[in-house]
Amino acid sequence: MSTATRRTMELLRVQLKASAMLALTYRLDFVLDLVIGLFWTVSAVLPLFVVYGGPSSRGVPGWSFGETLLVVGCFITLQAVIDGAISPSLSTVLDHVRKGTLDFVLLKPHDAQILVSTARFQLWRVAGLLHASIVFGLGFRELGHGPSALGVLQALALLLIATAMLYSFWLLIVSVSFYAVKVDNLSNLFTSIFDAARWPASVFRGVFRIVFTFVIPLVVMTTLPAEALLGRLPWTSLLASVGGAIAVAVVARVVWLLSLRRYTSAGG
Repeated sequence: MSTATRRTMELLRVQLKASAMLALTYRLDFVLDLVIGLFWTVSAVLPLFVVYGGPSSRGVPGWSFGETLLVVGCFITLQAVIDGAISPSLSTVLDHVRKGTLDFVLLKPHDAQILVSTARFQLWRVAGLLHASIVFGLGFRELGHGPSALGVLQALALLLIATAMLYSFWLLIVSVSFYAVKVDNLSNLFTSIFDAARWPASVFRGVFRIVFTFVIPLVVMTTLPAEALLGRLPWTSLLASVGGAIAVAVVARVVWLLSLRRYTSAGG
């Protein structure tokens, strides 16, 4: 393991410890957040009963109730990652740029992107992973069978790819703050768009199918992992997802570095 990797892992350990201590300091808030997270999970699943429960409902084209539950499970997993790690950490960039305090980050002997990406964690969102596992269990119970080992490995790989994509998109959003300070609406817009990822790709038609496949690849984030669990994922889709994630990550890194050049501190 290289020196840079060891330093990054040590930084991550310290930040996670600090976040855990902060969460334990306000125990009641931590418990309330867990309860709210449970209600949020229920609200993510309830629309399925509306779509599949009515006598005249046709459900989602090409997807049964159990199969759609797998998509929702992937959605809940990624939402936990966003709310628990990506958004809390990268949102600190907005405050730094507004207050002109990013200097304290840039002067530290570490890569600024890594520092802001590990600045803060909401550890209570880990409960979202438990909720997702329950939804997965309900989905496979409805289907009457479990996933194959290969399917699980493919799904995990795709969820990691989706996490990298979400991180890259969020980094692009916070990079806009160096050009226009008010980017809260942009982050809220992205969050609203991501809500559509709870539905399988067959829901989207026409231009929306193109946008959510190639521009903001929601299909890659939730539908493909579900298809992997179902054992019907083409290897070409997995390889294309890897290439797409690398491309988005490179673009986000370049934009971040270019944006840092525009930064001026409060005294600048």
